[in-house]
Amino acid sequence: MDREIATRLRWVLMYHETGNAGLVCARCGISRPTLRKWLRRYRDTGEEGLRSQSRRPLNSPNRKVFEADRATILRLRSEHKGARRIQNELRLHEQRELSLATIQKVLSKSSVKPLVRFRRPAHPRRYSRPVPGDRVQMDTMKIARSVYQYTAIDDCSRFRVLGVYPSRNARNTLLFLDRLIEEMPFPIQHIQTDRAASSSPNQCSVA
Repeated sequence: MDREIATRLRWVLMYHETGNAGLVCARCGISRPTLRKWLRRYRDTGEEGLRSQSRRPLNSPNRKVFEADRATILRLRSEHKGARRIQNELRLHEQRELSLATIQKVLSKSSVKPLVRFRRPAHPRRYSRPVPGDRVQMDTMKIARSVYQYTAIDDCSRFRVLGVYPSRNARNTLLFLDRLIEEMPFPIQHIQTDRAASSSPNQCSVA
């Protein structure tokens, strides 16, 4: 007799002899749910029920990869999407649950080249000038409806001036230039705008 079956049979027989589940569990070092499980299996199918059963499901439809799945996976990869992104797309739009290993296997069998990911340099190159005020970068950005942020940064000291206006036009740009000249702690030689080439504060054209 299999050792596992013999051990479980001893639990069952001890319980039948004593009728005390707590005593059996204490002596055998098992939990009450475990004892109940093997008592139930022994009652239903005898000693054969004490044999360990595989936990693998008989049917697992989501593990099977159909041709439609393969086509979708390859289409998403052609859009430069990685395995995890593909998995999410299948889950959200196709109601299909495939593991990352399964998706990678499909890509590998189809001889799909791995994605090339570009890493940002550890020390990004920054614009810099040797003298404060030699050049100031000025940009505008729409934050929300009727909200525009004006930003000016000195390329040497990184001193920054910010301003928020209801629109991006010549009047507000000139107002910000006046504020920039007033708040910068040093004379400004050139201003580089997002629309115009580098120029002095007095020559900076506004479109």
